[in-house]
Amino acid sequence: MSLWEYANPVKFMALSGRVLPWTAALSAICLVVGLIWGFFFTPDDFRQGSTVKIIYLHVPSALMAINVWFMMLVTSLIWIIRRHHISALAAKAAAPIGVVMTLIALITGAIWGQPMWGTWWVWDPRLTSFLILFLFYLGYIALWAAIEDNDTAADLTSILCLVGSVFAILSRYAVNFWNQGLHQGASLSLDKEKNVADVFYQPLLVCIVGFVLLFVALMLLRTRTEIRARRTKALLARERMA
Repeated sequence: MSLWEYANPVKFMALSGRVLPWTAALSAICLVVGLIWGFFFTPDDFRQGSTVKIIYLHVPSALMAINVWFMMLVTSLIWIIRRHHISALAAKAAAPIGVVMTLIALITGAIWGQPMWGTWWVWDPRLTSFLILFLFYLGYIALWAAIEDNDTAADLTSILCLVGSVFAILSRYAVNFWNQGLHQGASLSLDKEKNVADVFYQPLLVCIVGFVLLFVALMLLRTRTEIRARRTKALLARERMA
């Protein structure tokens, strides 16, 4: 069986209908376990105190904000190259999830940064690139809403997604590109000296898995909704012509 077979709406609906309940259930379990473990069963940091526990929301949401855009980039490229409507609808479905993840990352970052930096916001390279990424998400959603023809909307939003990917990369690697700025380095690293302590690392991984599964569940749900909406629109247009 080929992966491209699931570009067929009927097969996609059948597969996603089976996968969605399991993904949603596993997401809920991971989030409940990870957040309770992180917030109530880990110690305060010797330097940051209890504010360090914002890491269990901030880091997963920031990772998802970037990776959702990359998922949209892949599906947009598939649309441009192979013209599979499911890929365009999946990108459209993912955008509102991505904008919420980016907003959560910005808000939790401000809450975390205020006691550490003495201010809610600084024009740090990573914070600034994240704000620009948030604006790109809003522009992507607005462009879909502004164009009535679905294929034209998919073409233009795919181009916008290609441009916005530059800022997604900057958001991910801004700390590596620039030495200046208040934002700390990556919390997850292959370098043990830079990585967070195991007592924080383990529940953080559970939270990240929960956020990833949550995104998959929401993306499948929203894509199924987009397919149904397109079918309804086609049926109404057919009735008007009849």
